[in-house]
Amino acid sequence: MTGAVTHDPPPAASGRQGRPLIVTEDTQLLDDLLRLCAAAGATPEVRHSLPRERGSWESAPLVLVGDDAARRVRGATRRRGVVLVGRDQDDSGVWRRAVEIGADHVLVLPDGEQWLVDRIADVTEGVGRPALTVGVIGGRGGAGASTLACALAVTSAREGLRTLLVDADPLGGGLDVLLGGETAQGLRWPAFAASRGRVGGGALEESLPELHALRVLSWDRGDRVAVPPQAVRAVLAAARRRGGTVVVDLPRRVDDGVAEVLAQLDVGLLVVPAELRAVAAAGRVASAVGMVLKDVRVAVRGPYAPGLDDREVARLLGLPLVGEVPVEPVLLRPDGGRTPPGAAARGPLARFCKEFWERALTEVGSG
Repeated sequence: MTGAVTHDPPPAASGRQGRPLIVTEDTQLLDDLLRLCAAAGATPEVRHSLPRERGSWESAPLVLVGDDAARRVRGATRRRGVVLVGRDQDDSGVWRRAVEIGADHVLVLPDGEQWLVDRIADVTEGVGRPALTVGVIGGRGGAGASTLACALAVTSAREGLRTLLVDADPLGGGLDVLLGGETAQGLRWPAFAASRGRVGGGALEESLPELHALRVLSWDRGDRVAVPPQAVRAVLAAARRRGGTVVVDLPRRVDDGVAEVLAQLDVGLLVVPAELRAVAAAGRVASAVGMVLKDVRVAVRGPYAPGLDDREVARLLGLPLVGEVPVEPVLLRPDGGRTPPGAAARGPLARFCKEFWERALTEVGSG
């Protein structure tokens, strides 16, 4: 159970970030609150009563007061972002105590756990613009979608943006391999299979392998080839809350997990080789993807079949044209297999990706 005493927004609405403050002497309640803070990716400050020194009470982005401590904080400076936490569903006096300490909300555990995790995560991570999230999908097998996804992520990171590359294709061999980081330390998708509700964005980011100045969520070499849709939803939502950019490499089939990803994308890029069979296959993929994602654009790869060019491919598919995806010569060399796509800053693929980000970020800024 949760209840609002006032309608004032919490301090996070003004962009303030920091450590939540817990005030309680109830050891069982403290254990529960520490567990919920951990789930939200926060490390709180813990006090048994009102802090004597100035600062902690006033500056904490969120204050969680145990019902046992309500009397001890009664004289504290009134502020927003105070939650009175108790356990007794039948205690009507909790509302009176909440008013006495100026609490915004009353929360009773365990019913209000998910609400509290969400609130802690919000104030810990801050409230800002979500990441520009781009999905890349092949119009047919071997279209080069994974290469483009990696190049977009590498380029974004090189431009100084917080970047996360997500491998949503469990049968694709692993984007960490494509980036030369299959042995890098960090979690892969199977570790998040049990995720539910809110996942802390900061904790997610820190748990993942860091390759080429970006974070990568890929698959391991185990037997698991799927995670529950609710886990996909929770993880991608956490990634988006961190801001910057998120690039997702998508499989060509649309199952429940992929539908969860599509629902959180801003833009989808359909990579289509310029040949008639590929265009026909891409039309079916675009139809399936378009049922969930409205902004789907086409990126065309040469060489071109007779009678086709990039504009004609886009016309046949009825989709906006992003442009022609250039060939990266270094990737074609025998020794280029360990060179990440887009790593050559002056190469044609990197230039294509940089131009895409400039346009896309301008669209977001003006939207």
